[in-house]
Amino acid sequence: MSDHIKIERQGAVQLIRMNRPEKKNALTRAMYAAMTAALVDSEADASIRANLFLGVPGAFSSGNDLQDFMAFAISGQMGNEVFDFIMALGQARKPLLAGVDGLAIGIGATLHFHCDLTFATPQSLFRTPFVDLGLVPEAASSLLGPRLMGPQQAFAFLAKGDGLSAEEAKAAGLVYRIVDAAQLEETALAAATEIAAKPPEAMQITRDLLRGPREAVAERMALEARHFAERLQSEEARAAMMNFLARKKG
Repeated sequence: MSDHIKIERQGAVQLIRMNRPEKKNALTRAMYAAMTAALVDSEADASIRANLFLGVPGAFSSGNDLQDFMAFAISGQMGNEVFDFIMALGQARKPLLAGVDGLAIGIGATLHFHCDLTFATPQSLFRTPFVDLGLVPEAASSLLGPRLMGPQQAFAFLAKGDGLSAEEAKAAGLVYRIVDAAQLEETALAAATEIAAKPPEAMQITRDLLRGPREAVAERMALEARHFAERLQSEEARAAMMNFLARKKG
């Protein structure tokens, strides 16, 4: 497990907090594994009726840890931790909520395609720089993005790499409500608690009806993952990531 993921309980709500502020919540393999375990455990625990993802002030998540990705590219072997987490998101049967303040990059952005309610502060920024890094979208965002946003907005977000402010993300359907930073966690937890108090079987059926069949999502996740792994081995992706790391050091 990872010390950078904090799992807490507030009544029937499980809080999954990314807690690596010094790296703006860049996600390592260990962090992915810890979040996957929390989601899997919640599915088996009847006393947990909702999951709430949180970050730290200024950073929900800056995306994947690029040092991990460079290790994947060099070794030629990609661990299962990222894919396991993505699949756990897609297969979750209990409501998923999130509270976002600041950066929501890469998986920090695409995670919200699987959330039933996302609350965000006015200073939040959602962005997916996959193509800029020589990679492709993940978490079934290539399927769910056009459904939610329409094909042109999804292309701008997932391919062109345009960032979305909190207001733009709300207009695109990626965010439910914008709240001040001081009220973010209180508001998100109150919504999760309200949802968790409702009849769980009716809630699960309703959520399944709203989200539709999971098979297409799982298939798209697997297809994206194959392309993603191949792209990690490409010279194009290696060069893009090296350039990105050089710019950060500069």
